[in-house]
Amino acid sequence: MRILIIEDEPKIALSLVQGFEAEHFSADLAEDGEKGLQLATDIHYDGIVLDWNLPRLDGLSLLRKLRQAGSSTRVLILSGRREVADRVAGLQAGADDYLVKPFSFQELLARMQTLLRRAQETSETLTVADLVLDPQRHTVERAGKPIKLSQREYALLEYLMRNAGRTVTRTMVVEHVWNLWFDGLTSVVDVYISYLRAKIDQGFSQPLIHTTRGVGFMLSADPKNEKTEKNGKNEK
Repeated sequence: MRILIIEDEPKIALSLVQGFEAEHFSADLAEDGEKGLQLATDIHYDGIVLDWNLPRLDGLSLLRKLRQAGSSTRVLILSGRREVADRVAGLQAGADDYLVKPFSFQELLARMQTLLRRAQETSETLTVADLVLDPQRHTVERAGKPIKLSQREYALLEYLMRNAGRTVTRTMVVEHVWNLWFDGLTSVVDVYISYLRAKIDQGFSQPLIHTTRGVGFMLSADPKNEKTEKNGKNEK
């Protein structure tokens, strides 16, 4: 596994490189945002540890450029910013996880290993009714029509499809799609569900994304739960 560390604080950068190499990763280091973007663009990395405050190009701008270029590399943001709004901003920019400084390397390692493990999960095509998701090609179609999704929308849809027919709570979505464990992000789930509905269900006679009132969401062609609302408007 090859990791890119983009960090300008020498002590932190050195400890990260040494820590990952001790765990048998190959670790490259970039000490500013421009160099980090160049390396991340030119070389395929399995994961990136990205500091937010970087010289020459800040971490969020770097990340947005990577995602706009189509990169799906797993990215974990490191930052001293601990407000929920900052975490949300990082995740909306395309991060897969967010860890606040100061941090334990063992926690960072565990989170990165989790991200990499999920990236290597089974790659079989997922199908629900006429909705098809191909993890190998990273494509989604409904009734043969290609649907363009952002990275986060795709991750959310994949999680729903892997749990088709079962209700998932907002907390479950945050933990599995965002790989985080705090309540402040649960409201973001509703925003992304609405994005998915607009792309997956709008224009089709059969809605597939359903709201289970007071609980969470379900993707199903034939929901059986009597409390499930098709349009999500009745959830309290």
